[in-house]
Parts: sequence; structure tokens; C-alpha cells
Amino acid sequence: MSLRQVIGAATGAALLLVVPSAVAAAAAGLSDPSETLTVDTTGHLATDGTITLSGTYRCLTSTGPVLVSSSVWQGDSRVRHGIGGTAAVCDGVAHRWTNSEKREPGTLRPGAAHVEATLMELSPGAGGLPLPKFHAVWQQDITFMES
Repeated sequence: MSLRQVIGAATGAALLLVVPSAVAAAAAGLSDPSETLTVDTTGHLATDGTITLSGTYRCLTSTGPVLVSSSVWQGDSRVRHGIGGTAAVCDGVAHRWTNSEKREPGTLRPGAAHVEATLMELSPGAGGLPLPKFHAVWQQDITFMES
């Protein structure tokens, strides 16, 4: 990934932290209903604080870099933890994604949690500023297991 793509990805990730992805997706309109995103029903918590989420995605085409981002919360939905980001390939085929992030041990605990994942493209916009294009958004309850 080039430096420009990394900067663009960081810009997109920052936008997702400012504007809840479900609201942004509704405002932007999703690309195509045949594009999908899932979240596995089990997440993993390592003893060193690493949080891992995973699932599948499918998108058809893109003109810019595409990322699967994810966030998780337990209890208060206002306290979300962004968990990594995975580069995605939009070729019409289903692919696996896995996002991991190391946090302070104990940030999350084993048991019930809620995940929101977003499949988002950074499309070239006017003046070279990347603009988000949402391919799919998915929310799901999961269970964290110690690993």
C-alpha cells in the first residue's frame, strides 16, 4: 500500500470515528445490495490485551482503496473501541477479514459484546480529497472468548 493510500485510509478511519458508520452509510447510500459483510459470532481476547474480530465480505468493484473497519462495545454504546482495519479486494468473490488491535488487558471482558463492521471505499473526490463510499455495514451481537 502506498503512502498516499495509507494517508487516505487514515482519513477515512478518522471520518468513521466522527460520524457513526450506520448513519453515514444511510446518508451516502450503499453501493449494491449484493455486496455483503458478516461478523463471526465469536471474538477473541488474548491475555496480552489483543482483541480479534473476523467475518466475511463481498464487494463487486472499486475505484479506490477499500477497507473493512470494525468497532466493538460492551454495555454503553457510546464507548466504542475501534479494532484495526483490513484492506479489501472488490472482485465479486467472498473473502475473509480479520481485524486485531492490542489494548490494555481488561479493556473488554469475556462474554456478550456488540460489533459494527463497515466495508468502505476511499473514492477519488474533487481536488484529490478521498471521499467515503459505503459498500456494506453490519451490526451483530457476539461473544468474546479468552484465547
